[in-house]
Amino acid sequence: MDSIVIRGAREHNLKNIDVVVPRNKFVVFTGVSGSGKSSLDFDTIFAEGQRRYVESLSAYARQFLEQMEKPDVDSIEGLSPAISIEQRTTSRNPRSTVGTVTEIYDYLRLLYASIGIPHCTNCGKEIRPQTITQMVDRLMALPAGTKFTVLAPYVRGKKGEYRKQMMQMVKEGFTRAIVDREMVELANPPLLDKQKKHTIDIVIDRLVVKAGIEQRLADSLETATRVAKGLVKIKYQGPHPAFGHPLPQAGEGPHNESPRPAKRGEGPRSGGEGLNDDEELLSQSYACPECGISIGEITPRLFSFNSPYGACPRCSGLGVLLEIDDKKIVPDPNKSIQEGAIAIWKEGAENWRVRQIHTLAKHYKFSLTTAWHKLPEKARNCILYGSEDKIKFEFQGSDSSYHYTGNYEGLVPMLQRRYHESDNDDIREEIERFMTPKKCPECHGRRLKPEALAVTVAGQPIDKVVALQLRDAVEFFKTIALTTREEQIAGKILKEVRDRLGFLNAVGVGYLMLDRNAATLSGGEGQRIRLATQIGSKLMGVLYVLDEPSIGLHQRDNRKLIESLLELRDLGNTVIVVEHDEETIQTADHIIDLGPCAGVHGGEVVAEGTIEQVKTFPSSLTAKYLRGELRIDLPLARRPAGENALIIRGARQNNLKNIDVTIPLGLFVAVTGVSGSGKSTLVNDILYKALSRHFYDSPDTPGEHDRIEGLDLVDKVIDIDQSPIGRTPRSNPATYTQLFTEIRNLMAQTPEARMRGYGPGRFSFNVKGGRCEACKGDGQIKIEMHFLPDIYVTCDVCGGRRYNRETLQVTYKGASIADILDMTVEQALEIFRNVPKIATILRTLGEVGLGYIKLGQSSTTLSGGEAQRVKLAKELAKRATGRTLYILDEPTTGLHFDDVAKLLHLMHGLVDRGNTVVVIEHNLDVVKTADYVIDLGPEGGDEGGRIIGTGTPEEIAELPTATGKFLRRVLAKSVEPALSRPGAA
Repeated sequence: MDSIVIRGAREHNLKNIDVVVPRNKFVVFTGVSGSGKSSLDFDTIFAEGQRRYVESLSAYARQFLEQMEKPDVDSIEGLSPAISIEQRTTSRNPRSTVGTVTEIYDYLRLLYASIGIPHCTNCGKEIRPQTITQMVDRLMALPAGTKFTVLAPYVRGKKGEYRKQMMQMVKEGFTRAIVDREMVELANPPLLDKQKKHTIDIVIDRLVVKAGIEQRLADSLETATRVAKGLVKIKYQGPHPAFGHPLPQAGEGPHNESPRPAKRGEGPRSGGEGLNDDEELLSQSYACPECGISIGEITPRLFSFNSPYGACPRCSGLGVLLEIDDKKIVPDPNKSIQEGAIAIWKEGAENWRVRQIHTLAKHYKFSLTTAWHKLPEKARNCILYGSEDKIKFEFQGSDSSYHYTGNYEGLVPMLQRRYHESDNDDIREEIERFMTPKKCPECHGRRLKPEALAVTVAGQPIDKVVALQLRDAVEFFKTIALTTREEQIAGKILKEVRDRLGFLNAVGVGYLMLDRNAATLSGGEGQRIRLATQIGSKLMGVLYVLDEPSIGLHQRDNRKLIESLLELRDLGNTVIVVEHDEETIQTADHIIDLGPCAGVHGGEVVAEGTIEQVKTFPSSLTAKYLRGELRIDLPLARRPAGENALIIRGARQNNLKNIDVTIPLGLFVAVTGVSGSGKSTLVNDILYKALSRHFYDSPDTPGEHDRIEGLDLVDKVIDIDQSPIGRTPRSNPATYTQLFTEIRNLMAQTPEARMRGYGPGRFSFNVKGGRCEACKGDGQIKIEMHFLPDIYVTCDVCGGRRYNRETLQVTYKGASIADILDMTVEQALEIFRNVPKIATILRTLGEVGLGYIKLGQSSTTLSGGEAQRVKLAKELAKRATGRTLYILDEPTTGLHFDDVAKLLHLMHGLVDRGNTVVVIEHNLDVVKTADYVIDLGPEGGDEGGRIIGTGTPEEIAELPTATGKFLRRVLAKSVEPALSRPGAA
């Protein structure tokens, strides 16, 4: 078949639709938020493809997989095995990195295990295990006529007399030895001072390099390695004839390669401390011939920080250790202890540890009302790290007293001790608020044992290679120089590494490093990494379903991403993308537009075909924007920047280059720049965390900077990010916005509830009383499968409705509390239109484009963009002070053109009320409506972190930057006439 034919799709809000998706094409599904795109793509097409694959496995294999329900669809024909690449965080595992997620690190471990050159962890000298044959070839490669002596290093720098040992050597047939650099007869051994270290080399043979000595040389080397346990010392007559010549490898003759000339000051490659320039040590094992330190067998697991064989024993391969941070214990040094400078106690707390501080104040004569930073250094150190003096502590209670004399432990050691001693997760979590991950003092953040870090390829240890930016790693592996033997061994490994690095660079994440923690990646970055991994696998005949891969990507890199998707298609795959990006839509082979609106008003196909065909559909909102009939227009006037501003001085966290940044207040400010240029570091890590600490005493440590000026001009900061609104399925939009509190209060006021004596708590599914106790209000019961994944089944007592029968008998306008939680925002607004507190929150949720979500929808099922808009709605429903700073990170995630227009209208409304809105954004429709733009760059990673432009969008468009180039085009299009002007500020 050349098409995937879906008949009767009814999942969620889909209206029993029939859809034909061409196979082996690049297909884009678009439409307003909540129109049914994900329901059709992920919950129907992908879910059925995955279910069929599971069903195709043997009965034995299926028992280890969670049984999957069939989507609500009549039939799907022509379906291929499906792979989903969704918009979600890659991994929260601290051990997961970009390298491990993409499997590149696995190839690197194999590369280092196969051709890596080990070095001594003590002296740094190169170690090569050599067979007798390789030693013979090495020595026969020396210039003809070279004279040398084969020695067995019997004693190496050890104390003792060794008279008996030397006499034993005589019995074994040896006659001479070099003792402390002097030739002696073993039959008449010298008297040695047993208190001094000595070196004894047994003379095995004297040879001259010439044809025909190979057999004799091999016999002499075997004898030497037997006596010296794998070691051989070669003493030359005169200086070493060819320092640093390469060791001939297996299959290479002794004269295949000419010796490399010695660099000035370079010694023998196998040499070590204690050797003269005329000596060289050879070894049969992975042990330093000089220091004797062994690194054992070199296998791929040696380079794994997830294995005890390779991980640093101190940090178990994490590279960091959680340590108590004194800056989190005292977040505001301008406060006094009396005012609550010590954050581990609430202001005014009185417990015996606080009383200890009172005793310290008397002993060291300092005041509890003095600002922390003005206290004597000795007093501050004593409070934090303990006292050297013995101090008498007395505690007087109402009916008892207690006293003792001893050292004061200190807050830092006390918290560290309690953290390690406690088995209570709540206590450990509380203490973690005052801890900061710091580099492991043993591996210095490199994660691996010294033995693994001492192995190099092309002169670089594995930790240095994974610390390269991906674009630099591409160049490193492209220019890596290998011997013929190494190329034979590692050729296929290197091809895989080069290909995968190339794919990652091609999808616009070349600024990342392989050792970047996967938990720190944005949803878009994680998705593009998984996309590159799939391209690298070169599968054919697969159905790929992607969720907005362009999120977080600058327009400059968007074309690279699209080319990667087309490459995936050209391999013989069907690529379905849920996307709102105009360039992606323009490139698609086939477009399917769902709508016409969201929720119950969506779920229908309103347009399909090629880009030109879709443009002809009159009822399609997408078509109207593509035709230019509708658009997000420029504001009629931009707000001028006034004198009031926040000024960040000396920002230097991550890749920021010690910059000063001015953020004018009372404006809509957009922070732009290519991916990895430092936007999130500046806004989220420095600005938000510093303001959060200033206003709310947050223990989070801001990124490195000198100071922020103008804090008195703002009264609060609100960060509206894309993190989940709750950690558990119990959290939902109703509970997060506190809408559920108002609904429960209303339900408790109904005649039926008052007659039964039900209060608001009766309608909570989190406490006993009204909830179903069989499922504890979850609506589902988790069945633990021990070594298998947990399975969730609908509660057979309440049928998934969460409440007991008596509670469900109480209704408001015919709807029970379970019915209300199952309503969409739009449906609920019809019922509660005349209840002001509830209607305000519901109306705000609708205004941010969330009219289609259900009030009781689990927070874990919301996308990042939906979670962000729920948070925005919660803040918009509050009364603004007019001096609030709102921070939003890519608020257009998951939004259609029309939804972006609505969102912009709301955000400009916040600014019109005197507030400041700062958005990190790539969407040029948002950037063009901003009052002020801060552009970072010019590139990502190390080449970013600078301010390359500030001013109005028109001023940025005049600059020769990546943002300026694309903004110039958008501004030019925006001055053309349109039929309507939605979202104009």
